[in-house]
Amino acid sequence: MIRLNENYLKLQASYLFSEIAKRVNTYQAEHPDQKIIRLGIGDVTRALPNACIEAFHKAVDEMANDTTFRGYGPEQGYAFLREKVAEHDYRARNAEISPDEIFISDGAKCDTGNFQELFALDVRIAVPDPVYPVYVDTNVMAGRTAAWKDGRYEGLVYLESTAANDYVPELPKEKVDLIYLCFPNNPTGRTITKAQLRPWVEYARENKALILYDAAYVEFIRDDSLPQSIYEIDGAQEVAVEFRSFSKTAGFTGTRCAYTVVPKRCKIYDSQGNAHALHPFWDRRHSTKFNGVSYPVQRAAEAAYSPEGKQQVRELSDYYLKNAALIRETISKIGFSCVGGDHAPYVWVKTNTDSWQFFDVLLQRAGVVCTPGAGFGKCGEGYVRFSAFNSHDNVAKALQQVTEALKNL
Repeated sequence: MIRLNENYLKLQASYLFSEIAKRVNTYQAEHPDQKIIRLGIGDVTRALPNACIEAFHKAVDEMANDTTFRGYGPEQGYAFLREKVAEHDYRARNAEISPDEIFISDGAKCDTGNFQELFALDVRIAVPDPVYPVYVDTNVMAGRTAAWKDGRYEGLVYLESTAANDYVPELPKEKVDLIYLCFPNNPTGRTITKAQLRPWVEYARENKALILYDAAYVEFIRDDSLPQSIYEIDGAQEVAVEFRSFSKTAGFTGTRCAYTVVPKRCKIYDSQGNAHALHPFWDRRHSTKFNGVSYPVQRAAEAAYSPEGKQQVRELSDYYLKNAALIRETISKIGFSCVGGDHAPYVWVKTNTDSWQFFDVLLQRAGVVCTPGAGFGKCGEGYVRFSAFNSHDNVAKALQQVTEALKNL
């Protein structure tokens, strides 16, 4: 008989955003005339930058002509895009990353979820709490955790990110092999300084550990002193893999393009303690299980690095940051403490009540969707996340409705 991978039985309920969708759909069916304003999931709402659209159209026209048609492309990504990424995202910040250390993919969510396939099942894993659920759930599916108990999976090391440490977790007090970090952080919107990031790199080097660094939201950083890549820290190329995405940078959530950086100096170890370069193993996995991002999409992503594209991308992130600032200002005036919203599109709000209950109140009384913090981990209970990804008008209207709803609590 065909048997189930029973690690899936450990998973708690449904994926966070699927549960949100179910609740919203149920409410909408019961109140068909109620307009719902979504400030929950981090999905962009504005059109692609014009430079990307023009490149997209041109590439599609090439696909319509036998002489310029493209079939299978390189699984790792076309050289024209990898070279632009290396030049603009790394060398421009004094991080020496070469084009062949960059792997183009269809999403940072996919890459952060898939990368764990390279590791032994008994590696010791540290994850922030609150945390982007994909980091945890994919390791549960793989069999690296024990049972769910008291709001957490046994076998994982949780790095608490709370108001007490300003939402930047402390180094593990025990030895771990794999560390997930995300800055600007999803869900808290918190950033990290170079001084705060450096000890993580030193810890990984001392313990032969690996950091998986999710930098999907770097486009929203406005303080140039903050690191936009972990490779701005000396020694990080030996111990860190970095994930980035065009989804939030250039609005590619519906177009799908991202990349992962695996430096050739980065090491992984076998059961005998022998060191191996990590790069060829990801190359092997990527080439075997992925057939590449489409040519038109990669041309569109390349256009984001043109002078016009850079300006238009910055205008997009400025637009969402304006929303984030308004959310933070309004929520603070109501009397709730919050962080984020300055260098990130998310505002993390302390509700002083059950986070799913707060979610239901806003949905039912204000017609506004947020994201319950409990879905991000035990330390997320008592918080909700607001997303700035919507129109200015919708955000302003939503905040007016939220203000009225919370006044009557």
